[in-house]
Amino acid sequence: METYLRNRGDRMPERTAPMGLEPDDDGNVDESNQLHYGNNDEDFSHTLTQHQPVAMLFSKSSLRSRWLVLALTCTVMTASYYSYDIPSALHQQLQDYMPQSSNFERNFNLLYTVYSIPNVILPLFGGNFVDRYGAPQCLLAFASVVCCGSILLSIGVSNKSWEVMYLGRFVFGLGAESLCVAQSTITSDWFEGKDIAFAMGIGLSISRLGSIFNNITSPKVANSRGGIQSAFWIGPVLTFSSLFAAALIIFVDRRAIKKLKKRGGDVASTELTEALLEDDDAPVRNENNNPCSESDQVHLTDFRKFGIMFWLLTISCFVVYGCVLPFNNVAAGILLERNYYKSAPSSCHLLHPDQCTSGYLQNGTNPSLDSTGALCSIDPSQAPLLPSSVNITSSASDQSGEWDNEAYVYPNLTTHDVQCSDPFFSSACTRDYCSKESDSTERAGKVMSIPYLISALSSPPLGLIVDKIGRRAQIASLASGLLFIVHLTMAVSHSSPVLPLVGQGIAYSCYAAVIWPSVPLTVDKKFTGTAFGVITSVQNIGLALFPLMIASIYKASGNSYIPNVEFFFMSCAGLGVLIGLLLNRLDRRNGGKLNGITSDDESRADAGFANVEDEYFSP
Repeated sequence: METYLRNRGDRMPERTAPMGLEPDDDGNVDESNQLHYGNNDEDFSHTLTQHQPVAMLFSKSSLRSRWLVLALTCTVMTASYYSYDIPSALHQQLQDYMPQSSNFERNFNLLYTVYSIPNVILPLFGGNFVDRYGAPQCLLAFASVVCCGSILLSIGVSNKSWEVMYLGRFVFGLGAESLCVAQSTITSDWFEGKDIAFAMGIGLSISRLGSIFNNITSPKVANSRGGIQSAFWIGPVLTFSSLFAAALIIFVDRRAIKKLKKRGGDVASTELTEALLEDDDAPVRNENNNPCSESDQVHLTDFRKFGIMFWLLTISCFVVYGCVLPFNNVAAGILLERNYYKSAPSSCHLLHPDQCTSGYLQNGTNPSLDSTGALCSIDPSQAPLLPSSVNITSSASDQSGEWDNEAYVYPNLTTHDVQCSDPFFSSACTRDYCSKESDSTERAGKVMSIPYLISALSSPPLGLIVDKIGRRAQIASLASGLLFIVHLTMAVSHSSPVLPLVGQGIAYSCYAAVIWPSVPLTVDKKFTGTAFGVITSVQNIGLALFPLMIASIYKASGNSYIPNVEFFFMSCAGLGVLIGLLLNRLDRRNGGKLNGITSDDESRADAGFANVEDEYFSP
């Protein structure tokens, strides 16, 4: 990636002398051998004398421990992703568990809005902090905040308090998006060269396993004896465990810097963490280890120097992720309404409308009948009928001590009144309804994992393909077009959701594989952390607004997701297509950086970096 490696005028070596020269035991080379260095404006040569070690060509990207660092960052991000997605996997269970309210959908979506609100601003500082103070220790700090937020959220659930849950999600959001900035910057730092998209693909792949495990595990735990509280408390356990991985990254990174310095290497690639090893009073230094001038230092206002290519990438990220992440937030509700727990047929009625349907309060049977008096045929994807009214007190059963309330008086019982977390409904009166709901939520959880599963499997090879073929802006446009087709199908068709969600997964994987590795190609290298912070910040403006918009559309549509919420997602994807076309047009005018191929002479090996053994993977 020429821009990423050279946009700061870094003096990358060009081979004009035969490679393979071996240093002597002291690490010196024959002074007759020369390496010529190229700058942006002029070429000049330097002679490596016997006092200049060959190891000056080494960087972090030449160390095999970069794969250990990648594995550790994935561990941290997997825990964060798991915890972030717990509410979306338990949408229906939360509705049953929390105090009854006609505003549940708004309250639920606010969990995602309050998460995103602090990240409209914080990633700007997070990226700047990463550039100034080092990504590894920032990763540990942000992971600690994420852990605290996860704990607060679980406390709020245990106490059925939306307010405490909002506080937990707010604190969680204080660290989670900046955590992504630090992780992306660490990956960029350790994988300079043509492997960066592949490494980011692996990072996204493994991290997204957290979301998949959550979508499968959380409904099972919530529907078991452990209940919804246990399902939420898994999050704090995982995020606390991830702190050890974050701490180990700091150790590995420091050892790598010391090793490279000991070899007399190129410390330009260690600029993001070099401050950890300097004295507090030492001046800030640039990539050549010289004191920085004012113009060399990183400032928050540097985003004003970013060009139109970066801002088009940012807008594309804003709208395209608007039909990916917010969709997953409510995917369980959409799938239940559309496919797996549809409303009971209106033409059917209970034999005894004011009696329980099944459970220990129903001594006989209360079958569903059609207008002719015959047994009603209810599709497996439909919910069982509920009593039209209920008037039962605790005196009706000696097992009422398990119930949440003393009396259940509902002149007009609706689906919103039934709380399957209450043993009165799940065991005593509407057992068939709650049992079917439990099975349906677990099925929906598995199906809604399809996009993330495809992402986890395809991201690494897609990253490798992008490194080989380029065409980043073109792939982004095609991915947006596929998302448009996916949500159009979900809106107007009643077919199985599997194929559309496969399309969602393919589109999401392709888009993520190109959008994030494109960021370093549009800004100067020293602004990489700040650029990731800006694009994450703008993304979170959408992720804060879109859940509230979805809740409003849902309520205005008569408490229904289909089709209007899907039309909203479709419009976001359509805007992504238009922006992608404009991005491709401008990229052609500006030399084709985004759609270009990373050539071998720009790669780490051909730039003169050696693949060396290091203490973490040496035999």
